[in-house]
Formats: sequence, structure tokens, C-alpha cells
Amino acid sequence: MIDVEARIAGAVVSSGGIILYPTDTIWGIGCDATNGEAVQRIYEIKQRSDSKSMLVLMAQISMLNQYLESVPEQALEIIRSALKPTTIIYPDARNLAPNLIAADGTIGIRITTDEFCRQLIGLTGVPIVSTSANSSGKPAPGSFSAIDPSILQEVDHVVGWRQHETGSPAPSAIIRLDDHGRSTVIRS
Repeated sequence: MIDVEARIAGAVVSSGGIILYPTDTIWGIGCDATNGEAVQRIYEIKQRSDSKSMLVLMAQISMLNQYLESVPEQALEIIRSALKPTTIIYPDARNLAPNLIAADGTIGIRITTDEFCRQLIGLTGVPIVSTSANSSGKPAPGSFSAIDPSILQEVDHVVGWRQHETGSPAPSAIIRLDDHGRSTVIRS
């Protein structure tokens, strides 16, 4: 089932579409992180200013080299020792949609451990935007059933995987790294 869902979602993402999908934290709205038009559609769906950047998911550490000027050694240590999903905000992003990169050149990236997300990224060959499935200013839904119907109507494909799960998964930890590899915990 997961393979079929990943192939369908991958085809939508590869064609520039927007998906609603389960991640290793909460349900997210996603697209090809290198496609500026698709990224803009997500800002519109969320009714969110494009000055507020979104994070991206990658399937493996080796992908970082393609989308960052350099990968700080401290980032590798954080990723390898993390006990929960952890998003790292890196300086000097590159090769991503310009409207995804923050004004200061940073980008939030999480190396996902979720099997569906890893398959999706592997099939598309690109990082996937991951932003909570809610309109700006509204609470992030804790489960698929809590997603606002207006969000469901705006995306091009709703993944049929893990929709039955309940509960309130925790958002990822967030750590910011500066140009010198120093870290600041934003959310633990």
C-alpha cells in the first residue's frame, strides 16, 4: 500500500502539484522544493506571507550537499544523535525555489525517518516542502480528521496512507546553526 501511495503522490509532485501527506511529525502540505510556482501555491493555500519560510524534508544526509553551500560537522552530529524528528535551520541554502529560502539565506531541513516520506523523496529525486496542514494563524491539526476541509479541497492529491491514526504527534525539535557551526535551540 505504501509503495502505491508514494508512486501516486510522487507523480503529482513531479508534475508540479501539491499534496497533503503524513510525515514523521504531523500531516503536511507539500510539493517539489525546487519548484517556485508550486511553493507559491502552498503559500496561497495556507494564506501565509512568503516572508515566512517553510521547511523541507530530505531522505538522506547526502542530499544536504546539493542544497547547502556547506554542511557543518555539528549538523551531522545533531542528526545522528537526535532522539526525535529534528529540523535544522542552515545558512547558505542553494538549488531550492528562491521563494522557499528565507531572506537571510537560511532554510530549515529535516532528514525524515518516515518510510512513506523517504520513498516519496526517492521517487521524485527532490526535497519535499513540509508545512503544517492548516491556514496561517490556525492550530496545526493533530490528525488527518482535524484538517480543515478547505485545505483538503485546495490540494491536488490527498495521500490515503495513515488517515485513520489519532493522537497529537509532537512537532519536530528546531535547531539553528550559524555560519560558524554554533547552534541555538529554538524548539526542543
